Amino acid sequence: MQKEITHKQLIRENMKRIFEQCPGNRISEKDAICPEVIGVDLFEAPLVGFGSAYDSLFEQYKDEKVIGPWFMTPMKWMPDAKTVISLFFPFTEVVKKSNRNCVDGPSPAWLHGRVEGQNYLATYIRRLQEWFSVQGVKSCVPILDTRYQKVVAGNNMTEYFCVSETTFGCNWSERHAAYVCGLGTFGLSKGLITEKGMAGRFVSIIIDTEIEADARQYSGIYDYCSQCGACVRRCPAGAISAQGKNHNICNEWLKKMGELHAPRYGCGLCQTRVPCESRIPGRK
Repeated sequence: MQKEITHKQLIRENMKRIFEQCPGNRISEKDAICPEVIGVDLFEAPLVGFGSAYDSLFEQYKDEKVIGPWFMTPMKWMPDAKTVISLFFPFTEVVKKSNRNCVDGPSPAWLHGRVEGQNYLATYIRRLQEWFSVQGVKSCVPILDTRYQKVVAGNNMTEYFCVSETTFGCNWSERHAAYVCGLGTFGLSKGLITEKGMAGRFVSIIIDTEIEADARQYSGIYDYCSQCGACVRRCPAGAISAQGKNHNICNEWLKKMGELHAPRYGCGLCQTRVPCESRIPGRK
C-alpha cells in the first residue's frame, strides 16, 4: 500500500511541476481578443483521480442508453492498459467571474479558455506522456490518438444500429472517465461536478502501470447535483430541462457561437452563476 501511495505522490508532484512550467496557460497579448484579457491565467492546478482500466463501468458505457457501442474501453485504446488517470483543470476565478453576467453568449476570457485552454491541455498532457515514457511507462491519450472520433449520425459509426439522426457523442468521454476515477458526478447539464465545481476542462491518460484506484465517494451518477434547475434557467438555447440535456440543441448553439466568434467558440453559461460552479452544492 505504501508503495502505491508513494507512486501516486510522485505522479502528482510531477503533474504539478508540469502545470507550473507548461506554456500556454496565460492569455498572451498576441492572442488576446481584447486588452482586458491580456495576462489572464486560464486554469488552476488540476484535481487528479486514479481509476482501474478494468472497472466494469467502462463496459457499461458501451450501452446505447449510456454512451453507445462505439465507446472504446481502456483496453481497446491500449491492450496492456492498467490505470486511467483523469485530470480536472478548474478555470480561474477571473475566467469564471467574466462569464457570470453573460446571458446570451460567452465572455472573451471564456472563449480563450475553451480554445486556447484546450490547446494548453493538449500541450500539458503530451508533456505528461513524455514524463511517463522516461519512467518506462507506456501510455495512450485518447483525445490525441488518431482513432479518436466524434459520432456524427450518417457520417460515421453507421454500422451500429442505434446511430440515429439525433446521435451525439464520441468513442471516449472525459467526463465518464472522470466519474470512474472518483472526481465527481453529473449534473442536469451533463457537466461533471467535482469538489472544485464544474467550470473547467477534463483530460485523461491511460497507462500500463497498475496503480491503486481512488475510492469513489458516491454511488449514483447525480449524487452531487441538487436538481436546483439553475443551469436550466441559464441555458440560452433551451437545451437543458429537468429531464437532462439535449446535446444536439447545445451543439447547434455552439455552432452559432462559432460563427459569431470565429475562430473561437464556446458558451459555458450553464457552468457559471450556478451553485455547482466552483464546489459541490451544499458543501463549503
